[in-house]
Amino acid sequence: LKVGYAFMMGHAGKKLLFMGQEFAQLREWSEERELDWFLLAEAEHRQMQSWVRDLLHLYRRNRAMYEMDDSWEGFEWINCITPQSCMLSYLRKAEKTEDTLVVVSNFANAKQEFTIGVPYEGKYREILNTDARTYGGSGCVNEKEIKTLEQEWDGKPYAIEMVSAPLSISIFAYTPYTPEEKAEIEAAKA
Repeated sequence: LKVGYAFMMGHAGKKLLFMGQEFAQLREWSEERELDWFLLAEAEHRQMQSWVRDLLHLYRRNRAMYEMDDSWEGFEWINCITPQSCMLSYLRKAEKTEDTLVVVSNFANAKQEFTIGVPYEGKYREILNTDARTYGGSGCVNEKEIKTLEQEWDGKPYAIEMVSAPLSISIFAYTPYTPEEKAEIEAAKA
């Protein structure tokens, strides 16, 4: 479905304004008629509505999506120059390190495995993926928590390995290792 996201987003807690884009209305919005709610009888429109709902929940629940919007410190490229893979990745940051999000976009029309550099040791859990079945995708998601590799990548001290569906976006939340987990890792190395 060809959809334009012409809605306004305010900071967390403020009202959001929509004009049919949240369910992929096909006709242009007009004040002379109601929205085409009947489209929600079709799976694709319900899936788009679910995607926009979950994206907005992500926005409201994750400080990295809004806390440092007015500062260069809130955004950091991980990799913006991989033309052979047609991918890019970046960080959304908040004041607390544990609120960091990693965003990976696959612009190729092919499933790919990526190694992504990350700045913090710990666990990364996919919290949103455009290819999830609930949004009409094929279900190529990263279901398990991904632990960092002690490997420099993309100019970052650690890395994660993930799979990416064609033409998809994955968003990962960061969680530091607990002292117990860190002790287990150190014991396994010894």
